[in-house]
Amino acid sequence: MDIPNHLVIFPDGNARWAKQNNLPALEGYKKGYQNLLDFSEWCKNRGVKVLTVYGFTTENWDRGSSAISFLMDLFEDLLVKNLEKYLKTDDWHKMGVKIRVVGQKDKLPKAVQRAIEKMEEATKDNKSLFLNLCVSYGGKWDILQAVKKIAKEKIPAEKIDEKLFSKYLSMSDLPDPDFIIRAGGNMRLSNFSLWQSAYSELYFYPKYWPDFTEQDLDAVLADFSARSRRFVK
Repeated sequence: MDIPNHLVIFPDGNARWAKQNNLPALEGYKKGYQNLLDFSEWCKNRGVKVLTVYGFTTENWDRGSSAISFLMDLFEDLLVKNLEKYLKTDDWHKMGVKIRVVGQKDKLPKAVQRAIEKMEEATKDNKSLFLNLCVSYGGKWDILQAVKKIAKEKIPAEKIDEKLFSKYLSMSDLPDPDFIIRAGGNMRLSNFSLWQSAYSELYFYPKYWPDFTEQDLDAVLADFSARSRRFVK
């Protein structure tokens, strides 16, 4: 089977799953988070090298302050707890997952920034799976910040091509996404990685993220493997 080297997941539908099951939204996010841990392991076992999770977009800052505070507190809590597990248990070390957060980290609460720095430092030498978390990230923001860097360096227009421009994007060290899976039923990219996803294969899955199973992953990977990627050649 042809396995994507770089897989992207939109883990959508956590709050809707909770509502459907008459549970508080917090329980939906907790279940979705646990599913993400399992999903990371499933992907690693199948040979995926880079897993990018689109978690919190630049547009999500427009949500109400209570919703933002809730999500930031949850994110910090999960990072801190997992760092404690990682440092104390052999199982987490054996997983060999390198974690990085990409996006406007300067906009995040200081406590979250510190948790991110500690997790990135603790896992920087791991090689089994690169887990790339997009937080306060947007494709338009990524392109704009690249343009600003190029302008700041006063690079002549005639020297700017696609190869050079790509080097200034926030995920320039990673291969472009091969396969983008969006759970939760919505069929859009929601401003994700607009430049890098130009030729990514897309799959929109109707299940809410907490209900996404290992068997579902195998089904979508089989679909990916059956596709012919010609890149308009």
